[in-house]
Amino acid sequence: MKNTPATMIAMAATALTALPVTAQEAERVLRFAHVYESSEPYQSCAVDANADIMEATDNRLGWEVFPASSLGSEVEINEALGLGTVDIIYTGQLFAGRAYGPIAIGGAPFMFRDFDHWDQYRQSPLFEELAQGYEDTTGNHITSLGYYGNRHVTSNKPIATPEDMQGLKIRVPNATLYMMFPEAVGANPTPIAFAEVYLALQQGTVDAQENPLPTIQAKKFYEVQSDINLTAHITDALLTIVGGPTWNSLDEADQKALDTVLDEVSACFTEAIRTSEEELKSWFEEQGVSVNEVDRQPFIDAVQAVHNGDMASWDQETYDRLQAIGQ
Repeated sequence: MKNTPATMIAMAATALTALPVTAQEAERVLRFAHVYESSEPYQSCAVDANADIMEATDNRLGWEVFPASSLGSEVEINEALGLGTVDIIYTGQLFAGRAYGPIAIGGAPFMFRDFDHWDQYRQSPLFEELAQGYEDTTGNHITSLGYYGNRHVTSNKPIATPEDMQGLKIRVPNATLYMMFPEAVGANPTPIAFAEVYLALQQGTVDAQENPLPTIQAKKFYEVQSDINLTAHITDALLTIVGGPTWNSLDEADQKALDTVLDEVSACFTEAIRTSEEELKSWFEEQGVSVNEVDRQPFIDAVQAVHNGDMASWDQETYDRLQAIGQ
């Protein structure tokens, strides 16, 4: 076919329509921040959904996603929500619990029997009530709860029993409840910012850390730890939160659109993490890492004994309601 001016114009128009929609084409570009790597589904699911939020709001809203702590640590981006310097974040429930204690219960160790228990919790009236309590306290709006994965302990030795963790210096995120599991089994929890964990393990500042398998892969912790011990001590999740100044500046239609699209983002990464968890055990073994099955019951017994102790930021009624879900 001869490339006449008319055909060249048509071809150019076709190419332009095939280009991905960018947030800068929206009237307002929201800043969406998190601490996870650009290679992880938290990032890709959010980036891909920019086109969806633009379509849902007739281009009134788009978002740019900032991964890998580029806008600050998890503590800092939580604080930025209320200041309006960040519009949307992913965050752990224990970080949100700094502002409203009861919401942290979903991130406590051995709080859920299995994935199904957790999945029923996130769709429950109890979670809705806790999310509303957080909003009433902070002004920030929780849209979604998505699966982050079962957290496991990595180390440079096999860990089979709670006694194997005695005196172990283990990195934990900088939120009090992450210390519940290590302290219950006699380890020494050491808060370190997420971006600094690899170097801390490499230099021996800490002996161990704990995270889900996809995160261990993405952050390359397997390069500096010889063993992955399948403790599954936290069925962990990420809250997606829109900052109060941003949420309150939107009309009802755009609020509804944000709720809907961010729920879809959460469902997207939940499915990806579930799939990844199934595949990664054999992948780590291929890298020369020992993946150790663990009898979890002694760990469960040690932690459940302190579930409603001094670290608890929830009341007995909330705890009992959560445990009764699915029973």
